[in-house]
Amino acid sequence: MDDSKPLNAVGAHPAPSPELTSLLHEIATVIRTARTKVQRAVNDAMVQSYWQIGRLIIEHEQQGNTRAAYGKKQLQSLSERLTQEFGKGFDVSNLRNMRRFYQAFPIQETVSLELSWSHYNTLSRLENPDARSWYQQEAINQHWSVRALDRQIEKLYYERLLSSQEKSPVRKEAETKTDELVDPPCKHYLRDPYVLDFLNLPNQHLLEADLEQGLLDNLQAFLLELGKGFAFVARQQRLRTEDQDFYIDLVFYNFKLKCFLLIDLKLGKLTHQDVGQMDSYVRIYDHHHRDLADNPTIGLILCSQKSEAVVKYSVLTDNAQLFAAKYLPYLPTEAELKRELEREREKVQAQLEHDREEGDHG
Repeated sequence: MDDSKPLNAVGAHPAPSPELTSLLHEIATVIRTARTKVQRAVNDAMVQSYWQIGRLIIEHEQQGNTRAAYGKKQLQSLSERLTQEFGKGFDVSNLRNMRRFYQAFPIQETVSLELSWSHYNTLSRLENPDARSWYQQEAINQHWSVRALDRQIEKLYYERLLSSQEKSPVRKEAETKTDELVDPPCKHYLRDPYVLDFLNLPNQHLLEADLEQGLLDNLQAFLLELGKGFAFVARQQRLRTEDQDFYIDLVFYNFKLKCFLLIDLKLGKLTHQDVGQMDSYVRIYDHHHRDLADNPTIGLILCSQKSEAVVKYSVLTDNAQLFAAKYLPYLPTEAELKRELEREREKVQAQLEHDREEGDHG
């Protein structure tokens, strides 16, 4: 037997040596510095480009007159053509945001690249130019996230300072609250919908990847909590054949059944190809990893769709009787797994939506 079967359920890694710790620290510094540079470059390009687009819309389409009637059809036509060539970051709503951005900051030198497009999208909605300028400078000086900026505007921080004779308590309260809304550098930056739209990246694929990882995390915990002999073996374990590599989403070993359980998660409908593929996985796994003392490996296919989940155990024909007689008492039923998968998908999707909204505002 190779090292695929766990020696224990924990599988702890040895502590790194001082030399390796130092190397990891240096590499981490390089990565963080590079990501900060990418974030800065993308942010600078977004802010400057959107300011220029806003200027062009105002000057060319409205002849510089901010009160001129600007037909919805014109903006819609412009949006359709830009979207066709550059992606969905140029819908009518975002073009209006760019136009308002330029109107709020008509002098380009007043647009500090210390702030993001999301900051300026928030600031541009302020009608009072003095308040807008003050919030802009405070956001720069205090390194406010967009969430922090939103909070201070909502709590009328500027107006309260103007009207208060004792300004220190107001400032102290504001600083305390905004400290709670500071995000780590680069956190989720390239998952920001504005950034993805600007770069014309497929954010749906990223969201699906997040959904899949969240489901796998929860399913892994669910099986380990059953108390029926499951031990975690591997995530994305590679299976090699002569001409191809395959990856199994989750692999467990059940000490009571003395067999491996392979789990494959699909986001979509169950197909005959999925069943055939799992049968192949089971055969290959038995060939490479099963000991003489082990019972035959079984597969589990989980298909998660928006409206429902489909769960199917994959058992080779000559092991069907063994599965029915000995395996089932120690395995969750397909109905139980179906309910768990549907519940977990709803939970994970709700969390992803919450994180995405936090990204929009932070």
